[in-house]
Amino acid sequence: MKRTTLYFTDSRQVELREEELPSGQPGQVLVQTQVSAVNSGTELLIYRGEAPGDLPADLTIKALAGGLGFPLKYGYATVGRVLEVGRSVAVREGDFVFAFHPHESHFWADVDELHALPPGMNPLDAVLLPGMETAVNFLHDGAPLAGEQVVVFGQGIVGLLTTALLARLPLVRLLSFDRFALRREASQSLGVHASLDPGDQASLDQAQGLLQPFGADLVYELSGMPEALDQAIALTGFSGKVVIGSWYGSKRSLVDLGGRFHRSRIQLVSSQVSTVDPVLSGRWSKARRLAFAWRMAAEIRPSRFVTHRLPLQQASEAYRLLDQQPEKAIQVVLDYH
Repeated sequence: MKRTTLYFTDSRQVELREEELPSGQPGQVLVQTQVSAVNSGTELLIYRGEAPGDLPADLTIKALAGGLGFPLKYGYATVGRVLEVGRSVAVREGDFVFAFHPHESHFWADVDELHALPPGMNPLDAVLLPGMETAVNFLHDGAPLAGEQVVVFGQGIVGLLTTALLARLPLVRLLSFDRFALRREASQSLGVHASLDPGDQASLDQAQGLLQPFGADLVYELSGMPEALDQAIALTGFSGKVVIGSWYGSKRSLVDLGGRFHRSRIQLVSSQVSTVDPVLSGRWSKARRLAFAWRMAAEIRPSRFVTHRLPLQQASEAYRLLDQQPEKAIQVVLDYH
């Protein structure tokens, strides 16, 4: 049996390869992919050649063993249908499952790597589960309080889902920033008080005015742009917190830690979904967090932010779109039908 696998082969080059599907091991499950989501953060860093090639792809996902050097297959958001099950496996043929797995048409997986879709769950909502879990993790790491003022830089899919969760809280002010009008409009639909352009000084001045007299209590930097970190710090009030959820890869930027930062007692916090904040680990496990992310995916319906659904054969077009025309897209999904 053949399968089609997407490989990143060089900077701004992807390739679909026909491969022999290996035999499964006892207890494994054969999955036929229906849809997979393209991550516009880490995947674009890999696509652009901006990811450190000597870094492990992921230390917690079995399907991503190995490094980030070319060539590699990558991706971690797949929904598929079970075709074949081994002995003593607690899923059935025909079941729809989610897997943290690269973009490929068929794959074998251990049953503990698969997550059955809740009854009635739209596969397009389910395939964005990693973004939803990441957003939940950001709220855990930021720990926003009732009555606070919060700002989110970056309204890609993860930024929008983070904003959607924050909008459920009784905040005095919730602002978002993004360079692209399409994403600012999506953010406005979630109930932010204002969604502004970080490239416009008048917008930054407007945000400063809206946040007076305290400044922002909590700012999320989720744009993937290192220069946004300076803007985030500038909006943060005394003893506030900046949660850095962006991964900049090999990109570097000067950050101004002189001036008011030196006396501001601002906290800069690194946040990444592969682990749970040690402060919370006595009560929260990754399994508990993922279960809550499923619930939020059902309620928030992240599929509303899917702007493009392209066949797998147009994968090169999908990456070029996100790389060269990001103003036209929020979330791209590959279709395997």
